[in-house]
Amino acid sequence: MQEPERLDRLFVALADSARRGMVERLARGPASVKELAAPAGMRLPSALKHLKVLEDGGVVASRKVGRIRTYSMRREALEPMGAWMRERQASLEAAFDRLAQAIAEMPEEEDR
Repeated sequence: MQEPERLDRLFVALADSARRGMVERLARGPASVKELAAPAGMRLPSALKHLKVLEDGGVVASRKVGRIRTYSMRREALEPMGAWMRERQASLEAAFDRLAQAIAEMPEEEDR
């Protein structure tokens, strides 16, 4: 998958507050669909739709044992987003550094 497409899927997956809640829960450890649906008062079919978006976005992985499907965070899931944000931060800081330098090099106006 191309990096821009991967980032798009990741941002889409985390754009919804219910999915972010699931991610927060999964950051503490694996959980079943029922355990992920309950805090949001969500029905299982709705929870499964949200989890599918998270899985497609590369945020979570699922495993089925018997009748129980368990989800867990993918260790490297948020790294592409973190790298993208660090690059934007570095660009922004460089722009502010250039602005500060330009201001420092401006001649002072004399009072009239």
